[in-house]
Amino acid sequence: MARECKSVRSVYGKTLAVLGGINKNIVVLDADLSCSTQTQVFAKEFPDRFFNVGIAEQDLMTTAAGLACCGKIPFVSTFAMFATGRAWEQIRNTICYSNLNVKIAATHGGITVGEDGASHQSLEDIALMRLIPNMTVIIPADAKETEEAIKFAANHYGPVYIRIARTSLPDIFDESYKFDYKKANVMRLGSDVSLVTNGETLVETLDCAKILSDIGINAEVINVPVVKPIDKDTIINSAKKTKNVITIENHSIIGGLGSAVCEVLSGDYPVKVTRIGINDEFGQSGKAKELMAYYGLNADMLVKRITGLLK
Repeated sequence: MARECKSVRSVYGKTLAVLGGINKNIVVLDADLSCSTQTQVFAKEFPDRFFNVGIAEQDLMTTAAGLACCGKIPFVSTFAMFATGRAWEQIRNTICYSNLNVKIAATHGGITVGEDGASHQSLEDIALMRLIPNMTVIIPADAKETEEAIKFAANHYGPVYIRIARTSLPDIFDESYKFDYKKANVMRLGSDVSLVTNGETLVETLDCAKILSDIGINAEVINVPVVKPIDKDTIINSAKKTKNVITIENHSIIGGLGSAVCEVLSGDYPVKVTRIGINDEFGQSGKAKELMAYYGLNADMLVKRITGLLK
């Protein structure tokens, strides 16, 4: 379905600049990718509070940790692959072990990085981040949710990881939307199956649910922007109603949203869960829309998969 789309990376950059004008303790660090991450917007407004450490992601995280120790609120940006891969030890041992007030806003996560291929398509970042104690993990689904997630991170003490999509995304939420990191959002009520998703796959899942309704399948759609700490109650209540849960994510099916949902339900309300995402494999080069279709993550492919599962 054709919709006007907005760059969530641009929204990130603009929101940072607004917050920087409100709170002088906010500083921004980047690893030579400020054009791609859009931290350049903040850099133009507050050059004395912007630090480009170069292509040195481990230094990026430890420098942010040092600034946090001095009372600053560092927002750290680079591609998700490099933030969570190259600098994982620094995030674990320096930032999270000391519960430092560092915000990691990583762009270019998931298969939709596109033509850059497997080396840049981080399909493991959510798994790597939610594994670490003290870390909050957020995957916003559109421009408004991104804006609200950044505002939340600025006011929340402790480490936060936010995955910001490379792709432009259609609006899902209006100006009345309030981000609540303790609650998932039931976007559509249903009784036949629970579709649990977040990020770029939320709009595809909503479109899928509309198509399913036309063929008599009543799907409940739940947006889980915060994978850690996850809202157990909303997931369990939906599972009790439908007795069938399907998770959909632009991430490996190992360790991400699907695994988090399985952990919740296996402990509190065992029910069948099917995980739709990237299987245990690397991505490949291609246009973002083509890759979403190839890996079964667009609305049409989701309809085929879900109707097959329900049969």
